[in-house]
Order: sequence, then C-alpha cells, then structure tokens
Amino acid sequence: MDLLNLTAHELSAAIKSGETTAVEAMEAVLKQIESSESEINAYVTVDKEAALAKAKKADEDIKSGKLTGPLAGVPVAIKDNMCTKDMLTTCSSKILSNFVPTFSSEAVLKLEEAGAVVIGKTNMDEFAMGSTTETSFYGATKNPRNTEHVPGGSSGGSAAAVAANEAFAALGSDTGGSIRQPAGYCGVVGLKPTYGTVSRYGLIAYGSSLDQIGPLTKDVTDCALILDAIAGKDNKDSTSIGREKYNFADSLVDDVKGMKIGIPRDYFGEGLDPEVKEAVLKAAKVLEEKGAIVEEFDLSLVDYAIPTYYTIAAAEASSNLERFDGVKYGHRAAEYDGLHNMYKKTRSEGFGPEVKRRIMLGSFVLSSGYYDAYYLKALRVKALIKKAFDEAFAKYDVILGPVAPTTAPKLGSSLADPIKMYLSDIYTISVNLASLPGISLPCGKASNGLPIGLQLIGDCFREDNIIRAAYAYECARGEIKF
Repeated sequence: MDLLNLTAHELSAAIKSGETTAVEAMEAVLKQIESSESEINAYVTVDKEAALAKAKKADEDIKSGKLTGPLAGVPVAIKDNMCTKDMLTTCSSKILSNFVPTFSSEAVLKLEEAGAVVIGKTNMDEFAMGSTTETSFYGATKNPRNTEHVPGGSSGGSAAAVAANEAFAALGSDTGGSIRQPAGYCGVVGLKPTYGTVSRYGLIAYGSSLDQIGPLTKDVTDCALILDAIAGKDNKDSTSIGREKYNFADSLVDDVKGMKIGIPRDYFGEGLDPEVKEAVLKAAKVLEEKGAIVEEFDLSLVDYAIPTYYTIAAAEASSNLERFDGVKYGHRAAEYDGLHNMYKKTRSEGFGPEVKRRIMLGSFVLSSGYYDAYYLKALRVKALIKKAFDEAFAKYDVILGPVAPTTAPKLGSSLADPIKMYLSDIYTISVNLASLPGISLPCGKASNGLPIGLQLIGDCFREDNIIRAAYAYECARGEIKF
C-alpha cells in the first residue's frame, strides 16, 4: 500500500481496518520529510519522538475502541502561529525563536481529540505577513510542484507539506487569503470558514477581526471532516459563534442541480492571466453541465478591497504586536541602556522588514492626525463591501472566481515589489473583510506545469454550499497530475 498517496480519511479507514497502523503512517511521513525537507523547507519544527509516541497511543486507542472518528491516527501539521504545548511556536520570527507555550490552541486540541497526530510546525511568512512564505526568519519555503517558485503564503509551509506528502493534512490561518492562495499555488484544497466558526484561542493574532483557522488537505472530503473536528463555540474566544449545525461532512453530495452560481465580471478583467481565466471558466462550465445555474454579474468595490484590507490589517497588527517587547517572553537584545532602549533594540533585531513595514503603516493610520482619514474610512468601505456581497447572495448560492491572478510566481520576484505581492490577494481579501467562507481547489494546470486554483465563496455560515459545489466539481474533474 502506498500510504503517502492516501487522503486523510482513506488512511484513517486503512488504520481502523488493520491494513496499516498510525505508527507506520507516521514513519512514512517522517521518512518523506527527511528526504525532501532540505529542498522544500516546509517545517520549522519536527518533533519526531513525540510524534511517534502519540501515533503509538493513537493505535492503542483505535484498538480499544476509544478513537473511532474519520481522522483517527492521521499525521497532521500545524502552522507555526498556533500555540502547541511544549513545542516551539515561533510565527517564523526571530522575536519568538525561543518561545515554547505552556498550552495548546483550541483548534489543535480539538484536532488531537479527533485522533489526529501532530508531526510538527510549518513554516510561514513572519507573523503571517506576506503572500509567498519568503519573509520567514527560517528561510523561504519552496513550491513542491516546482521548487523555483513560491508556495504562496502566509500558510505556504502547510500547503507545501500537504503537496509534498510531508503531511496528510494541515492547519493554516487565513487573514486575507493565507489558506486559499497557497492551496491554489500548490494544487491542494484549502478552506477558510466563516469568521467565528473556529476558535482563535491560542492563535497568535495578526488581524483580530480578519484571522480564521482552517484546513489544507488533499481533497474536499478531508476539508469537511477537519472542519467538523475543529469548529465550535469556545468560551475562551469572545468572537467564536455557536452554530445550530456543524455537520459539514453532510454537504459532501455530488449534486448541484438548481444551485445558483454567480461569476463576478470584475474578477475577469485586466491583470488576470489568460490561462487562469480559461481554466476557471471551464470549471464553471462543468458545474453548469451538472445542473447548476451559472450567471455573470457585477460585484462592485473590488478595486477598493486591497487598500481597505491593508489599512485595517496593518492597524490591527500594530496593536497586536505591541506585546512583543522582550520583557515577558521571546528574544531580548543582549545589550541595551534602559527600558526604552531595550524595547527599541529588541524589536529592531526581532522583526523582519515586512513586519516593520506593516507596524509602521498601522501606527500611521491609527495616529491622531490620520485616524479619520484612513482607518475610519477603511471601516466604512469594509461595510460597503459586506453590503455588496449581501446583495449578491440574495441572488446566488455561491460566487465562483479565480484564487489568484496568476500561477505561483518565481522565488524572489515578489519581495522586490511589495505592491505586486499585495495584489496577488486581490480575489481573496474581500472574503475576510466580509467575514465569509471560501474554498480553493485545483481546477487545472498551466503550460508551465503549475496548478491553477478555483475559488468558491459562500454566504455567512453557508459552508454547506461551497463544500457541496467543490465536491461536485471534484467528482467531475477527476485527478490532476502535477
């Protein structure tokens, strides 16, 4: 049995039937990490001994009937901005390079309760600020489909680990597309749930009103099963929301008859690569042939999404990152003269250029002279963007479009031009501003051999619609070889 090519739910079924064990699966993954990690750099931390010990415990619990779920015994990876008890958690930043939490984030605990076994922590853009996983203190992650290209970001390590068979599934976080865009670039499936569906307790914050944890997997079924495991109201997170229905796996139905799908004309204008456009519209045609009603429509305010997002996200980041000052935890400058000098030297040494850029931008838009002109105006535009989506979802069940304007860019090409990097999120950030769910899945391969991503967006708390549409498309599409 070729363990590494199994999906998470296939592996769990094989473990429960006695065809293999959690320990064998973990050993296969660790061997794969050993052989390819020097080239891919998907992980910051791999705890081999703890992973094998937990896999052994999972085997015992499966045999005794204690673990029966569809993720039991499955090796998974966690993005390095989610706290994990007794395991290094760095946010891929020098300032947290020695931070070992005393607790685990709620999403990680829930995944472990479902029987999944944590391998280690994946590389990311520093403090989730970036779209390429090149701003990491631990070096860039490379795209397993072509190592001359980026894997996307900021959850690039999680996407690359799944694409390179270094994990059967992974958790990422999405502030402006950080799950969906790397999933699109690496040819895997990534789902960003409605804001509040998954607890943010233990997630080291970038933009508190935008961040949401979600799965990166090999197929849509695994996405739904992991979301079932990690979703839920959490009293430790005041923004988490209790929902009437959580059974996302019920939406894995190969039927889109009568489903109304809207395609925003605004997403298919200037700047979109012709090959990406062709593949995405071809995917829409597949869903139409399966009985969906597909229409084009105008979604206003697309051009305002990027300035709105970067104003709000940077403002929240400048507040959230105040706590990293060298006093309680993390890196502290070796030599300093007094408290304020210690703050300055520690933060100057600890943060990378992109994080400093966003802290300064955030501090600027929150300053007394510019608060009304920039930050309050951005909040008003955010409300207008939400209103535009509300009007669209009065007519449509799902909105369909590309994940990114192009396939994955070459390493080094985005860092030279930050604005170009910011523009790669043009189709994903509105989803976070409007607190909507979105899923990314592969819909083809470009002439350069790189994956092309399809994005499906749903109304608030309607993950069922996007999972159903994604599953139906996946069934019709069949396997894509990269």
